[in-house]
Amino acid sequence: MSDQVLKVGIIGQGRSGRNIHANLLAQIGSYYRIAAVADSMPERQQRAEQDFGCNAYATWEEMVASEELDLVVNASPSHLHFSISLELLNRGIHVLCEKPLAGSVAEVDQLIEASERAGKVIAIFQQQRYQPAFVQIQEVIKSGVLGRIVQADISLNGFARRWDWQTLQENNGGSLMNTGPHCLDQALQLLGTDENPDVLCMMDRANTFGDAEDYVKLIMRKEGSPTLDVEISSCSAYPHEQFNIQGTNGGLHGNANRLEWRYFKPEEAPEQKLIKEPLFDANGNPAYCSEKLSWHSDSWDFVKPTDKTPGDSLTERVYMMLYSTIMEGAPLEITPQQIRQQMWVMEECRRQNPHIYRTENEGVAAK
Repeated sequence: MSDQVLKVGIIGQGRSGRNIHANLLAQIGSYYRIAAVADSMPERQQRAEQDFGCNAYATWEEMVASEELDLVVNASPSHLHFSISLELLNRGIHVLCEKPLAGSVAEVDQLIEASERAGKVIAIFQQQRYQPAFVQIQEVIKSGVLGRIVQADISLNGFARRWDWQTLQENNGGSLMNTGPHCLDQALQLLGTDENPDVLCMMDRANTFGDAEDYVKLIMRKEGSPTLDVEISSCSAYPHEQFNIQGTNGGLHGNANRLEWRYFKPEEAPEQKLIKEPLFDANGNPAYCSEKLSWHSDSWDFVKPTDKTPGDSLTERVYMMLYSTIMEGAPLEITPQQIRQQMWVMEECRRQNPHIYRTENEGVAAK
């Protein structure tokens, strides 16, 4: 039980605002209370009043003016995230914003500045940082059994057609801005966030009805770090596994529910040295390098929480982290500076794909 319950206002009662945020907040009433929601649809307002016992408003401006809120969850449409979050910070209110946080590095910089000026938190809802499988991958890598990590693949693939508002550039749509923040956040955690990486990105419009991309192949590399291969595709009839890690002593593969890894121990391997002359087998015939390694293997299986859905458990991790930040001054674990780096990568990806994201000189402003 906490000493103080934070009063929360939620902007939006759609897939995110209601199904993710409100439903979880209603389960952790010892820390947060849904005081109000804002949504332009009367039926959503009425449903929130009935289900959460809160006040409901047609606009976020009316909600903020009428309520004394400790935190506002910005689950508005993507292209409104920046402007609303900036105004909330300027009004002196803590903000948890859905991804994508903004549409450019310059906008993220404005939010960071406003947060520091107001002394209020700008937090970003990227719950996949706490994905159990990803946490386990980090632990395996840290253990050193895989040796030096050479490459890490993160794939979010499937086959689907899409025609809603998130397929449009004007709404900050597209796979990179909507799905990408999750796997890009994980990739940058593996790559290291101390400096921006080299980026190579290919985009395509495959099964989308909008003007934003639904296929992304992103390669990131920097000196002393593994190569990161991020793929997001809506035209993959045979999807890859979500994770594949290659190391000098072994590798790991799997998905959110199961991981497997195998490795050899260098101290158990046959002693070898470079031979520059041609190799021959025991019968004097030309031969390839051949040796027998003793392989060790291990695995991990996801254990479903008993009291919450897997999605709710991830959302709860974000909210408990945020509560510690607001109430106890603990540092954010997912910082706006980290999101700034994500946005830098996204901007570079768009720059490299002018066939989709045209420049201002070509008549359409880059998003």
